[in-house]
Amino acid sequence: GKKVGVSRIGSGSYVMPFVLADQHGWLRSDGHPPFEAVPLETFAKLRDGVNDKSADFFMWEHFTTKKYWDNGSIKRLGEVSTPWSSWKIVARDPLDKSMQAMSDAINAGILYFNEHQQEAVDYISTELDYSKEDAEEWMKTVEFAKDVRGVDPKVVEKTIQT
Repeated sequence: GKKVGVSRIGSGSYVMPFVLADQHGWLRSDGHPPFEAVPLETFAKLRDGVNDKSADFFMWEHFTTKKYWDNGSIKRLGEVSTPWSSWKIVARDPLDKSMQAMSDAINAGILYFNEHQQEAVDYISTELDYSKEDAEEWMKTVEFAKDVRGVDPKVVEKTIQT
């Protein structure tokens, strides 16, 4: 019966409250959501929303929010992990040759990232407003696919089930 702040309908900040509700048995048999979704667009507006009471809570990525609960701007209530991996690429025709160049470029970027961890920490801690310690902790949680082409059917089934 509370208001959840979301960036937009269909986003991760919209889907994850349903995951939370499912985990706690709050989903209703009539199909109506157990909360009101309030689109607030940006992370800054979500933070403001819980403080001005236009939303009761929101769900966002751990390290992006950490600075704000560390400094007392927002209160951290808990953590819910996604039951699927992040960031999927979907194409109408996965055999389309234009997809090959994109996949190759992403795979090369992942390889570079994996081989230049300190460069990534330096960038994250200076350009993305994370502390160096938080960037290092975040890096411990990151794992990319070795090849972005294709997906394990079990991942698709788990996502559909959820």
